[in-house]
Amino acid sequence: MTTPFISVSQISKTYNQQRVLEDMNFTINEGEIVGLLGPNGSGKTTMVRLLNGVILPDQGTIRVGGYNPFEEREGTAVRQMSGILTEGAGMYHDLSGLENLRFFAKLYNVKDSERRIAHLLEQFDLTKHQDKAVGTYSTGMKKRVGLAKALLDKPKMLFLDEPTNGLDPEGIQLVMHYIKKVNQDEGTTILLCSHVLHQIESVCHRYLFLQNGRVVEQGTLQEIESKYMRDTELQVETGLLVNSDTYRGYPVRRIGANRLLFTLPDKTAISELLRAILQESWVHSAEIVNRDLEALYFQVRKEQSAS
Repeated sequence: MTTPFISVSQISKTYNQQRVLEDMNFTINEGEIVGLLGPNGSGKTTMVRLLNGVILPDQGTIRVGGYNPFEEREGTAVRQMSGILTEGAGMYHDLSGLENLRFFAKLYNVKDSERRIAHLLEQFDLTKHQDKAVGTYSTGMKKRVGLAKALLDKPKMLFLDEPTNGLDPEGIQLVMHYIKKVNQDEGTTILLCSHVLHQIESVCHRYLFLQNGRVVEQGTLQEIESKYMRDTELQVETGLLVNSDTYRGYPVRRIGANRLLFTLPDKTAISELLRAILQESWVHSAEIVNRDLEALYFQVRKEQSAS
């Protein structure tokens, strides 16, 4: 049995008599990208700070790469193997991108730093901007140079706390592309904290759902889908005319001039439904609309709140 790279057991944390985390339990395997999901105030940032040994828990144990982040010597080892990107990139705005990376490479005692910096500038498409002051960078460029900084010492673990905040759609797409590329090229284990779910669905292998300071569900998208989604909602762009609220026994409602929304018992009914429609009319598109990460997240929260 493989030993998890990160193991969190019965972690609780209180601030000013307010319980922020309670009985947190989860594991992350080496090389995984795991999404830590939850609303603002659910404890995501606190969990990242605990994993790095920046703060201490009230109770419980954590191991990162076999080390205890709460012991001084082992905590230093954890921080040395970790890269962190928070909402602020933590760069010096009066210095250029290159000067910032050289400064932090010296601070981190990075070996062969010039080659590593050149590689990261190229990887994040910043070479042509390396001599410009970071204060003149766009928000997306600041995020990218922040990622480069976090990766200077080839960390085994990368903690990303809301890495796409403030970005436009193109910037979000670029940052997600780089996160996936870093994981694939360097095998970096990544914990990605976010409350904007559609942005991270394409990069994460698994998800941890936080609610009221607890992990209330975890697993792959497919595992969570099979557990929580009873019906399949299929949106079909078609010329089919329907005169009732059912079609071939399936509930249906019109949501646009040529769009119908069918409620099916499961995905296996899709082929039969589409064949029936095609016998009567045309079909331009068909899309499952209730099984993306965001829909699953709200279904988990709904059922956990009711339990």
